[in-house]
Parts: sequence; C-alpha cells; structure tokens
Amino acid sequence: MIRTGVLFLLWAAAAWPADSDFNGRWDITVHQSSRGRAWWLEVEGAGTSALKGKFVGFPGGDLNEIEHIAIVKGELQFTFDGRDQHQEYKAKLKNGKLEGTFQSGDARLEWTGARAPAIKDADDGSWHEGKPVDLFNHRDVSNWHGMTADASKGWSAEGGVLKGNGAATDLISNDKFWNFKLHVEYRTPEHSNSGIGLRGRYEVQILEDHGRPLDRHSNAALYSRIVPTENVTKPAGEWQTYDIRLVGRHVTVTLNGKTVTQGVIDGLTAIACDADEGVPGPIMLQGDHGPVEFRSIVLTPLVK
Repeated sequence: MIRTGVLFLLWAAAAWPADSDFNGRWDITVHQSSRGRAWWLEVEGAGTSALKGKFVGFPGGDLNEIEHIAIVKGELQFTFDGRDQHQEYKAKLKNGKLEGTFQSGDARLEWTGARAPAIKDADDGSWHEGKPVDLFNHRDVSNWHGMTADASKGWSAEGGVLKGNGAATDLISNDKFWNFKLHVEYRTPEHSNSGIGLRGRYEVQILEDHGRPLDRHSNAALYSRIVPTENVTKPAGEWQTYDIRLVGRHVTVTLNGKTVTQGVIDGLTAIACDADEGVPGPIMLQGDHGPVEFRSIVLTPLVK
C-alpha cells in the first residue's frame, strides 16, 4: 500500500518541473507594453540553497542583482523595492519557457522568457566586408520608424544632420542586420545622454562625460555590462566618431580612433526592443534621454 505522503510527492513531481530547470539565461518578451519592451534574466543555483539572479528590466534599466528571490511550489518569485514602489515578478515553466507576470500597484504585465541561444559566430578573421548601407539618407527619417509613434516625432533632418530633440521616441532602422561594422558620427550638448542599439538588443552608450571617471554607464560602455578602458570623450558640442564591430556576441567599440571597449556580451541591455538574440535585429537610436545629432550612420555587413 502506497502512503498518502508518497502519493503527494509523486503528484508534485508531475505537477511542476524540477527547480533546477529555472537555471540559465532568459530573453524576455513583455506583452501588453506599448514600448515593445524586452527584459533579461539570469538564474543560478536553483534547486540549491545558493539561489541567486540578475535582471535587466523595470527597476530602472540597469543590470540588477536580485536581492529577494525564491522558488515556491514550482514558481519562481522575485521582488524589487525602491522609489516608493514594490515590484513583484512571478514565473512558471511551461513547455521549456517561462510564463510570467509583473505586478506593481495597479500596473500588471505578462511576459514570456525563452532560453538565450548559444551564438557560435566568433570574430576570428574569417569575416569580410559586404556592401555598406547608409542608414541616414541626409534628407529625412524614411529609413527609420519610431518605437512607439511616428518616426518624425522629435526627430528632424536639417542640413544633412539627423537631430533628436531629447524628448523623442527611439528610432529603429527599417532593415535588420546580423554581423556588421557600424560607423557613426555624432555630437551632444552638455549633460546629454543617448545610445546606439545593436540588433535592437545591446546599447553602446552615448554620454557627455568628458573628463569624468569611468563606470558601466560611461560613454562607449556596453551599457551596464562592459566598462571602457579609457575616457577619450571630446568636450560637449564637438563631433565624435564611433566605429563599432559586432560578430556573434563579440563587440569592439572604437571611440575617436581609440579602441576602448571589447568583450563578450552576456545578454540584453535596457534599450532592448527585440528579445530574440538568435536572429538579425535593427539599429536603434535612443531619443528620450537628451538631445543628440548624427551626421553619418553607415553599416557594413560582415559576411563569410
């Protein structure tokens, strides 16, 4: 005769996956969001007493260590508190994906997490340049569309310069790309902030920070992830040049002729609008953090 307790354990094992199945990196698509939001989650130690996690999402866009995280009856639960807000995230595994909810006050969102893919492309010298693509035609913003509204909102093309007024929707290129070199010439006024989204997922920071100490948010940083080795930002109002190379997850950022940022990208950053890391994605220009101008945006595909 099977005891009731044993029956319960057998039922529980069938009712939800093993806690360890939550481990890994997850690319998250947020539903019911006007912005086209994407988040990122990493879980380690699930199924042990050393459970921990990292998150990119609602708390402010940084890469955050999760302070309060648990798995209760097959449900992953984590919370953030700050800025007079209590934020609750919950998720269960279903068919190999995370099906989750976000709740903060009256705000509620649903989200789905897919395991981040392994990207095998390496920057090993086997890639050669394709035909360059001029993403800015120096006349208008017809090569772009807006994140949440018409592309022209807050952006203008004047005298061969693309201008964002600092209160604009993010721009997204109409075309999508995989491996590439990207040449960008830009300038900002004092105290301004913008960014360039690679594949619609990874932000190279634009920040007026001439002479300031380095951190994960410095100009030329892979935002919140890779710190530049040197501050070579020019004073506000001067034209500056980025040459960015992306192959697989390998990124190299050269600012004003100096290579300052190199490394392997772990996952999405806060700019992300497209969570599917395994396919080509667009170039993004951040428009809502401060005024910025671009006079050249040329992408050269890298192909075998």
